Amino acid sequence: MLSAEQLHHFKKLLTQSLNENEQQIEQNHHFGLHEEQNNVGFSGELSNYDNHPADSATELYEREKDLAIDDHYRDEVDEIRTALTAIEKGTYGVCQVCQKEIPVSRLEALPTATTCIEHSQQQNLNEYRPIEEEVINADVEVPHDDNNGFDEEDSWQSVAKWGNSDGPSDLYDAPTDYEKMYLNSGENVGYTEEFENSVGTDIDGKNIQIFDTKQLRAYEEVLDEEGIMTTFGDLKAYEEEPYVENKEDEQ
Repeated sequence: MLSAEQLHHFKKLLTQSLNENEQQIEQNHHFGLHEEQNNVGFSGELSNYDNHPADSATELYEREKDLAIDDHYRDEVDEIRTALTAIEKGTYGVCQVCQKEIPVSRLEALPTATTCIEHSQQQNLNEYRPIEEEVINADVEVPHDDNNGFDEEDSWQSVAKWGNSDGPSDLYDAPTDYEKMYLNSGENVGYTEEFENSVGTDIDGKNIQIFDTKQLRAYEEVLDEEGIMTTFGDLKAYEEEPYVENKEDEQ
């Protein structure tokens, strides 16, 4: 049990904290909340007709912050008064749940504590997470059509590569080069797979040529190792020649 000297010590701490919180609430005039009861409004105007929506949003944010701070001070005052009442009843320093003594070290850190650490409400963490986290860095399947031409995303990338205001902290997988500080900076241009860069044509799209590149060799090694013709499986016999559907047409 706590000694008389310890009880006096904690009572002094609680009384001092109670006076400080009550003075703070009084100095803040309850953050002007009493003015709203007189229908004056938190902005001091009767109408928001001539105000910019952003200004109204700022006023709303400040009012919500004031409400939260005011609630914090009120809750703190209630907890202090509960602890002082426990001192008067002789139950201070005893857990309200298990009736075990609360360690003095816990009371020194939190004089308003009425439970031990095991039965503290802080042990029950809120498992709620913002719904936005469900889509952050999620693998979202975006439908694509047959048109792989120059679209809006390509247009932005072409402009962004000349410089923008993004920094490493703005990108999830930030590149090491500031000249590539834009979304999908490492994306292939003009082709999708690495080995596709091994195929070239002339200016008219004719005279197809295959260039022996390391990407093509790596792709062929994977196919040979797996014993398949393509990464999505073997082609049917009549598909070995892309423009011949059967042997009769070939003849």
